[in-house]
Amino acid sequence: MSERFIRNIFYYKNYYLDFFEKLKPEVKKKFNWTLLLISTIERVPEKFFKHMTGTTGIYEIRVETGGNIYRVFSFFDKDQLVILVNGFQKKSKKTPKKEIELAEKLRKEYFNEKENK
Repeated sequence: MSERFIRNIFYYKNYYLDFFEKLKPEVKKKFNWTLLLISTIERVPEKFFKHMTGTTGIYEIRVETGGNIYRVFSFFDKDQLVILVNGFQKKSKKTPKKEIELAEKLRKEYFNEKENK
């Protein structure tokens, strides 16, 4: 089965990969499936990929497995490029403010570095 990619996924520094490395195999498998979904379908259901209200273009990638909920923040660069940054296990109804602030900081850092190259 060949997939047609409409979006590219990019890992900014090692933030996502460090998070991913610590996950259980079944959670890693679900993240890989979700990233493939984001890469290949035009309209990704909000259940998996949702804009975070009150942010400057931060999206959360959502994965749930075995009653545990995981989130990875991301943002777009040039429509088709999805940049992944920090991830965490969600333990309460409200998304931790420090995680959103970190995602915002990393987004700003990414664009500043890109501009200065």
